Amino acid sequence: MASMRAWRTTGEPGGLETVRIPVPEPAVGEVLVRVEVCGICRTDLHVVDHEIPVHRMQVVPGHQVVGRVEALGDGLRGLRPGDPVGVAWLRRTCGECRFCREGAENLCPRSEYTGWDADGGFADYLTAPAAYVYPLAPDADPVLTAPLLCAGIIGFRALERANLTPGGVLGVYGFGSSAHLTAQLAMASGARVFALTRGEQNRELARDLGATFVGTEREDPPEALDAAIVFAPAGELVPVALRATRSGGTVVLAGIEMSDIPALSYTDALFRERDLRTVTANTRADGMRFLDIARNLRLRPRVTEIPFDHLDDAIARLRDGRAHGSMVLRVAAAPSGT
Repeated sequence: MASMRAWRTTGEPGGLETVRIPVPEPAVGEVLVRVEVCGICRTDLHVVDHEIPVHRMQVVPGHQVVGRVEALGDGLRGLRPGDPVGVAWLRRTCGECRFCREGAENLCPRSEYTGWDADGGFADYLTAPAAYVYPLAPDADPVLTAPLLCAGIIGFRALERANLTPGGVLGVYGFGSSAHLTAQLAMASGARVFALTRGEQNRELARDLGATFVGTEREDPPEALDAAIVFAPAGELVPVALRATRSGGTVVLAGIEMSDIPALSYTDALFRERDLRTVTANTRADGMRFLDIARNLRLRPRVTEIPFDHLDDAIARLRDGRAHGSMVLRVAAAPSGT
């Protein structure tokens, strides 16, 4: 049986190891994807560190996969070996519950996720249900596309849920992979972005991308925000963002995990019709819409490419707050001339 390289969790919080495991075989309705690159997401850190519940012991994380179809499971049409595809966080839903029927499959109680419920993209190959992969254009740059498959899609959903007024002011708390893409998307629509984040590297990136105001996460913005998105997994920032947001404005919490939120003052934080909303995963329709928009806008993440053998160092950079922009793991050798 053919084997492949993979990074997988060890079963202990923070544990990550390189192993050789069998190349998976696609089941009925699935594709086998040969991984070229895989974006490194904060959710991967949550999986490794057990900051979200363990769904599968010794799982291979990674859910921002760009690769090519290697083989097809039974019963598939429409995809062919060699086709470029993206594999994202949402892996499978039941298709039968109320949420699936209403177009809210991201809330399906039986949903499954790449790199959490099933092995993900920090490996040479992975399998995925064909109905949940994203066909990509032949000329799509794998490294620049990978961060779009979670950081970009989640930021897009968060921005939509923020109900930002045309030309309004968006406050962004935390300025990592998702936030720096969301900021570009918001500015392309005419918004002004106030970036409030720790780390001088992150603040410098926000300035370079054209943020109107850049400050620390505890700093009062120079004017009231029309909407805010909290990307940092820090519950103590929720009251800060609410107080900075105008009456009738919206604060969106975009992370899958967050530390406890302190007690809120109703008058200071919520009164006068401020909305507090969350984001849970995304629908496939979100992904398709966002990828089309990103391609039309030529949205470009700021990427640091990570060699396959250095994934543990990249995860440590996320853990320590030393990462900025997006990191992408190089799995397959880049084609010559690129």
